Amino acid sequence: LLICLSFSSRFNWSELTPLRLWGRTLGLQTENSQFLLEGMPFRIFGGSMHYFRVPREYWEDRMLKMKACGLNTLTTYVPWNLHEKERGKFDFSRNLDLEAFLSLAAKNGLWVILRPGPYICSEWDLGGLPSWLLQDPEMQLRTTYKGFTEAVDAYFDHLMPIVYKKGGPIIAVQVENEYGSYAKDPNYMTYVKMALLSRGIVELLMTSDNKNGLSFGLVEGALATVNFQKLEPGLLKYLDTVQKDQPKMVMEYWTGWFDNWGGPHYVFDADEMVNTVASILKTGASINLYMFHGGTNFGFMNGALEADEYKADVTSYDYDAVLTEAGDYTSKFFKLRQLFSMIIGQPLPLPPMIESKASYGAILLHQYISLWDVLPPLLQPIKSEFPVNMENLHLNDSVGQPYGYVLYETVIFGGGHLHTRDHVRDRAQVFVNTMYVGELDYNTVELSIPEGQGFRQLRLLVENRGRVNYGLALNEQRKGLIGDVFLNKTPLRNFKIYSLEMKPAFMKSLQRVSGWSSVPDYFVGPAFFRGRLWIEHQPQDTFLKLQASPGWEKGVVFVNGQNLGRYWKIGPQETLYLPGPWLRRGGNEIVIFEERTAGRIIQSVDIPYLGRTQYVD
Repeated sequence: LLICLSFSSRFNWSELTPLRLWGRTLGLQTENSQFLLEGMPFRIFGGSMHYFRVPREYWEDRMLKMKACGLNTLTTYVPWNLHEKERGKFDFSRNLDLEAFLSLAAKNGLWVILRPGPYICSEWDLGGLPSWLLQDPEMQLRTTYKGFTEAVDAYFDHLMPIVYKKGGPIIAVQVENEYGSYAKDPNYMTYVKMALLSRGIVELLMTSDNKNGLSFGLVEGALATVNFQKLEPGLLKYLDTVQKDQPKMVMEYWTGWFDNWGGPHYVFDADEMVNTVASILKTGASINLYMFHGGTNFGFMNGALEADEYKADVTSYDYDAVLTEAGDYTSKFFKLRQLFSMIIGQPLPLPPMIESKASYGAILLHQYISLWDVLPPLLQPIKSEFPVNMENLHLNDSVGQPYGYVLYETVIFGGGHLHTRDHVRDRAQVFVNTMYVGELDYNTVELSIPEGQGFRQLRLLVENRGRVNYGLALNEQRKGLIGDVFLNKTPLRNFKIYSLEMKPAFMKSLQRVSGWSSVPDYFVGPAFFRGRLWIEHQPQDTFLKLQASPGWEKGVVFVNGQNLGRYWKIGPQETLYLPGPWLRRGGNEIVIFEERTAGRIIQSVDIPYLGRTQYVD
């Protein structure tokens, strides 16, 4: 470990904390290539942690670990699509209580860099943009298109008074996010900057881009910062070519990387990471570790990539970060703590004790109910002559269906050649009546439908696997059936469309519906399975392993109504993180929606398994 770098000066920031400087007047400023905080020299030693990826009960634990590592600043994104799930209805409660999160950061001596978007990327569905924006067929996301800016203005009108208090812990606010890699509208960044300023933001503004996008993502009046993992020669000096005599800041130093279904679990060498951090600090630059603590893409909120092909992100956002998905220490933590302690002229707080994990053993899923038996009592179909994409279904006060599955049913006579013309987003299981025929996706666009007597139901169960969150294809992220599907070159018509968003109200109703029966020795889904985890003592974090026995191919797990996220036998991820605060003493209800082949048992284990590893190049 290269810790022998000499640092010209040590810093004591013990007086520069949010509570000591509450009501400050100057804030964070730039002067002669350095940051000043209330007129005193300051360097940002930051770490990213997203409140929406971490159970609220653990926010403070993760912040204390930040302080123990030597950090003085927390950065967080703000996901618009969680705070305004339905247009005009805002949610800042429970795990989305951003105001409480910011107050907790201040209490624990952490300054905050707020990254409110409206676009956040972050391996999060549609980069944090609400899917209802895509109801407009002309929508141009991340531009000054009127339909977009009107929605952003309404959101910012609500967001800013809640989260921003002058003189509080927020010392900088980021203007959009990596716009240089999108850069479709030269007026857009000025619009976002003015949207912040006009709502009372007086803190230092920043932009954030990788090297290639840096010069295209600038906006006058905002400090440009850079994102990377490998420190190429001259990379930080390149910042001088776009802005003179300004402090250098690495807004995202990537401590690891994210995973896609079907790929490896990426890891980034701890020594290489810490050596690079040391080299960055040696130049006098400030740094933010992305991620310090990654957390989890609970529910259906994971994003996706679309470069050569579509690749959905896994449920875990462990990221091989400084803390694990469950908040435990890694070697990166202790190596970074050693490095930062050399620079900071005061003893660091002791690291908090690790929370032990539980292995509750085998859990029997003793009952099931077929999806086909759920449709009549619980779900009412939308009838449409043509297929309708998820976002444009008349649901949820006309904001459409954002996530989950949607079932399209129509009547056919005979069989033949089924062709999607690449209109399935993202993956469809095809059934004739209840008989499974095959799957359709980006790579498989045609199937043979067997011949049969009389009229039969053709059913397409389509999964939205996560909207792309980065790149130039954001406007094309509508899900479900996005156009006609053809049988023997004739477009199918007259659909019954069932929304399977699996919201809490639906999951509660599912528990009460009649028709649950004992699980047979072999069963092919789609179906819901349920069992019970009994806990005698104070619940602890655990991990659910579905690959522990034959079966369990692909689906979603709910515990006490909480959607833990997706599993899929193709990996790499094999365990789902189940936070202790979501469990209770006594009985805990587990429901699994399995698309295909079910098992009988899942395992509760005390160690996660995120898949075969591959080092980031």
